[in-house]
This record gives sequence, C-alpha cells and structure tokens, in this order.
Amino acid sequence: MGIFYHPECFCCRACRYPITEQEFSLSEKHAYHKNCFKDMIQYKCEVCLQYLPTNGAGLIEYQFHPFWPQKYCSVHEHDNTARCCSCERLEFVNTRYVSLGDGRSLCLECMESAIMDTGDCQPLYHTIRDYYEGMNMKLEQQVPMLLVERKALNEAIVKETYGFHNMPEARGLCVSEEQTVASIPKKPKVGGHGLIGIRSQPQKLTRRCEITAILVLHGLPRLLTGAIIAHELMHSWLRLKGYRNLNPEVEEGICQLLSYMWLESEIISGTSSTSAASSSSSSSASKKGGKSRLDNKLGEFFMYQIANDSTPVYGGGFRAASAAVNNYGLRRTLDHILLTGSFPV
Repeated sequence: MGIFYHPECFCCRACRYPITEQEFSLSEKHAYHKNCFKDMIQYKCEVCLQYLPTNGAGLIEYQFHPFWPQKYCSVHEHDNTARCCSCERLEFVNTRYVSLGDGRSLCLECMESAIMDTGDCQPLYHTIRDYYEGMNMKLEQQVPMLLVERKALNEAIVKETYGFHNMPEARGLCVSEEQTVASIPKKPKVGGHGLIGIRSQPQKLTRRCEITAILVLHGLPRLLTGAIIAHELMHSWLRLKGYRNLNPEVEEGICQLLSYMWLESEIISGTSSTSAASSSSSSSASKKGGKSRLDNKLGEFFMYQIANDSTPVYGGGFRAASAAVNNYGLRRTLDHILLTGSFPV
C-alpha cells in the first residue's frame, strides 16, 4: 500500500478493530477484514441467511422477486420452501407461514387481513357492488357470493361450461350452471402453524337468471379477495347486460381492468387514512375500514400482477382494455364491445 502503520493502528475500515491476519481485503486504499469486506459487498440470502453463492466465474448468483426486494439462493425455488399464495414471498428462516390445509400457505402479514368465511366477506362484497353502482353499472340481480375451499372451486370449474378458464391457480368463478358446492359458513381457528376446524356445508345454487353465483377462494387477504370479486362481478355484469360470445381476451381483459380500477380506488382512499390506521394493528384497521401501509403495499403488488401478467388472455387483454378506456372512457368502450365484440382502437 505504500503506507506504514503501527500494528494496533492498522484497523479495518468497517469494524474499526485492528487487522491481525496476514490476509486482508483492500478497496479504494482502505483495508478490511476479509469477513467484514464480504459482509459489506456480498448479500445474504433472505430465506436461509447464508451468503449468496458464487459461480465458477466468481459472480454472485441469486434469484429475486421483481416487486419485493427479496434476494435468495436459486435452490429455494425447488427445495419446497413455502411461498405465500398471496404476495409470493418465500418463507424465511425462524418464521413459519400458516398452512391453509390445501397446499397453500400464507405469510403472517397477509394472514392479518385474510377473509376465511362467507359471512365475513359479505360487507366487502356489498362495498364492491356499491363501487359498480357508483359507475352507473348497477347489477339488478342479487347474485349470491360464497367463499369456498380450493377443491370445491376446482370442481365447480370443471362443471361450468360457460366462460374461459386457463389460469395457473383458479381463485374465483362466475357460475352459470346449477350446482351444489361446499361453502365455508364459519371461520376456522388458527392453531400452531395451520387452520383448525375448517368446516364446509353443501349449498345448492339454483339458476334463476344468467348468473347462479360468484365463488371466491377462501383464506386470501381483503384486497386480493376484493380484486377477485371485482373481476367476477364484471363477468356477471356482462352476462346480465347481454354481452354474448366475447373473445377471451376481450372479456377477461375488461374484467381484469375493473379489478385493477377497484384496487386503485382502494389504495387512493387508503392513502389518506394511513396516518389514522398506523396507530392500530393491521387487523383492527381492516375491520374498521382503514388500511395500513402494508395493506396499500399489498394492493400495489396485486395491481402490479395484473399489469405485468404475461399471458395473452389476461395480461394482453388487460393492456388492450386499459388502452381503450384511456382513449375513449369506460362507457364508450363497453358500448363498442357490445356492438362489435372488440375493443375500440
């Protein structure tokens, strides 16, 4: 280095303790303990808390989530590390996600506002119906909305002959056929790291109009549950208003747009109430109608998912619907779809 030090003065730039080892690291004329320098420049995996591995070329290799600032070892993509079915973040060491008993897990943050039974979901459902009515899109028919287990939802999808169903994970369904489904009338208890006492009861859905019911997967946070309801409610509105035989890109695209718009309205309204909500817990804030910063961040993530969906039907359809509404407004876009079956360009 061209500089001479007393042994006790040759100190690590990071920890300020003397460097007594023969080997040390150097950066911009500053000396470091090798471990201190490694801590400073090399990230640790946020799942296992070990240093991220390097490849043969000496480059650090890792995976990261495009929305959440979470970097982790590539091996955790395939080693059965639990992933939250809502926010997609991986379970990290010394933390246990809550198992929903059907192969899904929820992180503790998403669990705070999770809706577990049909009764608890009714206020949210009516709020979204009011949102539609505020846009002059009132649904005259009282369509039942039920929270169901994963198995019951998948079985209902198989029986349903109307519509397009090609998502990796079904979370909601607008039912047209007469079916009997198992709904969840009572909230299960949380015990250990899972749910205790999940009970469902058969409920016959009788067809009195074009729409029989809206089914939504249980156990998801309030904003994600609401986004699913807003999407399925748009399917209901289209069918009740006489929109027939739409291409999947058009129907799913406009439904995704309404889901996105509802989330956006919730985040905007939640921003003004964040200060008041921050003094209480996330769960109590949700019950009172306020939203915490975490709720808003989750909402932004769900909007990010919709906007960046890579599938032609849901992602491409949303972007086409969004462009049409930005240019012509929602009402003119819907009128054009009714006449032509396509988005205005």
